[in-house]
Amino acid sequence: MVINSFAVDKSLAVSGYAVWPSGFTLKSYRFLLQGKQIFTSYGVTASATAIGTAAGLAVTALFAYVLAHPKNRFSGVLSFMTYVPMIFGSGLVGFYLLVVRWLHLKDTLWALVLPYMMNPFYAFIFVSFYRSLPYELNESATVDGANEWVIFFRIIRPISTPVIATIGLFYALQYWNDWWLSLLFIDNSDLYPLQLLLRQLMSQMQLSTLNHGNVLALPPAEGVKLATVCLTIGPIIFVYPLIQKYFVKGLTLGSVKG
Repeated sequence: MVINSFAVDKSLAVSGYAVWPSGFTLKSYRFLLQGKQIFTSYGVTASATAIGTAAGLAVTALFAYVLAHPKNRFSGVLSFMTYVPMIFGSGLVGFYLLVVRWLHLKDTLWALVLPYMMNPFYAFIFVSFYRSLPYELNESATVDGANEWVIFFRIIRPISTPVIATIGLFYALQYWNDWWLSLLFIDNSDLYPLQLLLRQLMSQMQLSTLNHGNVLALPPAEGVKLATVCLTIGPIIFVYPLIQKYFVKGLTLGSVKG
């Protein structure tokens, strides 16, 4: 994909994808970078990912702490209310009406952030981790006069770094790769995220191919599509090395007691 993003249009149209194309050019990248849409979409995607990941982690971690707390009398009811939406969806019509008619979030950045802010599956991962911690930590802090907020932010959160890093990666990938919410709720091109921009480009490529009547007759913008993919996935790839050491530990920590 990276190599063919530098290939000339004629090479892609005649020979298709190749390990070593017959010609190389920077035309596709020049085309993308000479306009402002790619930079605008980058800003929208980066903002939605940063805000959504931070907010999602905060809401999910705090809610899971309430579910896992042994003194919470309503943990069973809250767990049931969390589990049911994970199995049964609300339906597209109800979801659309909620966001557009009731919350009035159409053509806003919050339409890309709010619907994914609380993931039940991630919450149960947090719950499994919290329940693996000895409750004596909470009791000793309570004896010293700490309330639940102090216990969570001063004791629980620092030792939850592996699971927080893992769930943070999940949230970041979810927000970065999402195009569905923008397809539903965004009409303003200034709020197009990268994935929607890529999807529209791919749709135009497929339509152009059908109009030619020959799937081998690739449109001239095939190189632009590949260049867009490379620019889209680049930043998220560099996130993995930063939290790789927490990833496996965060997934398995809390799954086995003993």
